[in-house]
Amino acid sequence: MLAARFSLLPLSHGRTMALLLDNQFKDLPPDKAIDTKLFLEAVSHIPLFFDCLGSNVFSVIKSDINGNITKIRAVYMKDPAKYVTLQDIVEAEREAHAAEWPKVGATLALMWLKRGLRFIQILLQSLADGERDENNPNLIRVNITRAYEQALKRYHGWIVQKIFHVALHAAPYKSNFLKALSKGEEVKEEDCLANVRQFLVNYTATVDAIYEMYTNLKAELDYTV
Repeated sequence: MLAARFSLLPLSHGRTMALLLDNQFKDLPPDKAIDTKLFLEAVSHIPLFFDCLGSNVFSVIKSDINGNITKIRAVYMKDPAKYVTLQDIVEAEREAHAAEWPKVGATLALMWLKRGLRFIQILLQSLADGERDENNPNLIRVNITRAYEQALKRYHGWIVQKIFHVALHAAPYKSNFLKALSKGEEVKEEDCLANVRQFLVNYTATVDAIYEMYTNLKAELDYTV
């Protein structure tokens, strides 16, 4: 997965490999402003990532990401000319909601969305970096654990943390996960991970820019659900 469709990369020996996204995240401008329309187009395919994890347990994150994307899009569609960048939305809501902000509207939705996006980023980066359990090299629990602990765990209460502990044991084998990322094609692991690394370049830059924006605008909240 990682997107509804993957572009097909011709390989030197004539076969095709499906991984690089048709909806790759775009390069950011020097000021790191994130175009709302382009962001929504790219991120709309991200929830399908969790189908590659092969367990309904991960549908919790998938549903959360879908819901937050829907909320941000609803605000954007009210006035696309006004909300050209994500920062335009966050700053407008700060002016409009004062006392309630940032726990309101698209600002809150984007705050949680970026955490889900960070989870995916850390998971994929961990795989791309070759991090693994040497005793069980075909399991991805160590990668999912790193992603969850760094991106989401601190914001989850005991019950939600237990759900993800169960999810760990339902995680697919790495070979099956990478095959799912490649839309079922038999692709060499190193070729698949090379495409993951390419995807991560703009994806990581975008996620980092959102985090930086929230820090600069003092929009970050630290509470558990």
